[in-house]
Amino acid sequence: MEIPRTNLTLSFIFLCLTLVSALSLSSFSPTDNHLINCGSSVDAAVYSRHFVSDDDSSNPNSPLLSATRTIPLANQKPAPSSHQIYNTARIFKKPSKYAFEIKDPGTHMVRLHFYPFVSSNLDLNYAQFHVLVNGYVVLSNFTVANVATPLVKEYFIWVESNKLVITFLPTRRNEFGFVNAIEVMSAPKDLIADMAILVNGNKTEKFDGLTKQALETLYRVNVGGPKVTPFNDTVWRTWVPDDGFFESSELSSRIYFSGRIKYQNGGASREVGPDFVYNTARVISSTNASIPDANMTWEFPVMEGYQYLVRLHFCDIASMSLGLLYFNVYINGHLAYENLDLSSITYMLASPFYADFVVDSDGYGFLRVSVGPSNMSMVHTVDGILNGVEIMKMSNSVGSLDGKMCAGMVLRSWPRGNFGILFPLVAVVCLLLSLSVLMHKRTVGTRDSVAWSKLPTDVPEDNVKPSNEYLSGKVDVSSRSTDF
Repeated sequence: MEIPRTNLTLSFIFLCLTLVSALSLSSFSPTDNHLINCGSSVDAAVYSRHFVSDDDSSNPNSPLLSATRTIPLANQKPAPSSHQIYNTARIFKKPSKYAFEIKDPGTHMVRLHFYPFVSSNLDLNYAQFHVLVNGYVVLSNFTVANVATPLVKEYFIWVESNKLVITFLPTRRNEFGFVNAIEVMSAPKDLIADMAILVNGNKTEKFDGLTKQALETLYRVNVGGPKVTPFNDTVWRTWVPDDGFFESSELSSRIYFSGRIKYQNGGASREVGPDFVYNTARVISSTNASIPDANMTWEFPVMEGYQYLVRLHFCDIASMSLGLLYFNVYINGHLAYENLDLSSITYMLASPFYADFVVDSDGYGFLRVSVGPSNMSMVHTVDGILNGVEIMKMSNSVGSLDGKMCAGMVLRSWPRGNFGILFPLVAVVCLLLSLSVLMHKRTVGTRDSVAWSKLPTDVPEDNVKPSNEYLSGKVDVSSRSTDF
């Protein structure tokens, strides 16, 4: 049962929250901040952020390293309400890459923007391609067809070198790939912690090394609240409402808090979660003298064969005083956190906290999160609360977030052409050139000269080491010098 509110009251509350949030947002300024408007010769602004053109003829610092083998494409009929970055795209008909200079080693956020449009020359709905980021396979046989709104794929990649390389490869010679915009920026230092709780059946263990994993954001949910746009998030994220994932419960209700969220040093920061997420929640409460025998549950479709990072956001905006809220957290039906007492962690109300869990899917392609009363819950109080959920896929043993092919196999999948025909042709050409040079020498004599040759442009796999990449599952593309 939801707390009755009129539309006017709700609008007023969220207007107040917007004003409070706008006044209190800390300004996050990433050291590495590359925003690229792909396929355009002009820059673009989105949410007061400046996306620069990737046209290397107008931008000498363009990260695009293969512009001569790519095609800029413009949408001749852009929607009036669409952002400018979705009105152009960079088309890749051969393996191509962007290389970004990295000044701040550590975790970086990578966002790839896709919005297929139809131009007079090409229909982007028919694109099919792979994408690698610093040797991780992030997209394999990827297509974006008939989507009503732009698709943004977000990744967290650990970078130790001074470059981050994004590689686009069409699946076959007659296919192509594309991208509308790219973001590469330093992640806040407290955004991805190195340690999490591994939920293994009914046992929980310590999980170390999370920051070195490649992660893909699948879900970012504002529980009990409205959509949060990048304008209201210090790291320019989008949080969607939980209605499509929440399994209805008569004992649960939404709550809204118009006070100030009390961020503390060492706790969740605004970069971890904005005010809008912690100002709303769903709760389960006692309605009489007995504690409810029920949980609140959210269900998320996921792919089998991967581990997932589940981040749960909590902020006690419901209790009247400290020490009244105790509850359990379950993931896939297993007890992940027993008798969670936010008071003993934050020592104050309305102060945010988050917990990270590493889990597998349930074997049926779903991941379920539940919150409900514990054996320490009390009557006439709140017996469970949840403010936000984030779910991220973790790279598998071959360094992929999309399939079982490692980066080396993906690079080798690009066809090298018919060498049975090519070799005799090259031999004949070389023979003719040799005869021509010999005759020329006899005519004019030998002269000193400086020879040059272009680098090969159609053999991107030459620098792939055949011996150990299948074992490591991770290819350091950033260390290669070959320009696709």
